[in-house]
Amino acid sequence: MDTIFLEQVKVQTKLGVPEWERAVPQTVILDIEIGYDFNKACLSDAIEDTIDYGLVVARIRETLAEHSFKLVEALGEHVCQLVLQEFKAQSVKLKVSKPGILPGLKALGIVISRTA
Repeated sequence: MDTIFLEQVKVQTKLGVPEWERAVPQTVILDIEIGYDFNKACLSDAIEDTIDYGLVVARIRETLAEHSFKLVEALGEHVCQLVLQEFKAQSVKLKVSKPGILPGLKALGIVISRTA
């Protein structure tokens, strides 16, 4: 399986357990690995034969702006299912980082993997 990777994708969403934390959008950072078969795209050199990563980023930003999540885990599952279903990926590995949320901590987050 081949992989498309998108590093340090900054997105805005409402995220946090306390209601006050979800009142205002905050930045989360996504590292995304998308498993896909590139054989056809390698031969055709056509965007139609692969996953358009620009569309993936735009769609993730759109959906996260529209939704609110209490848990980083729920946000991660939402993004993985979106990529698998809407873009027909074979697999997705996602790292979600919530930077600077606790004193003395660079970031916290999760890594989640899903397959079709």
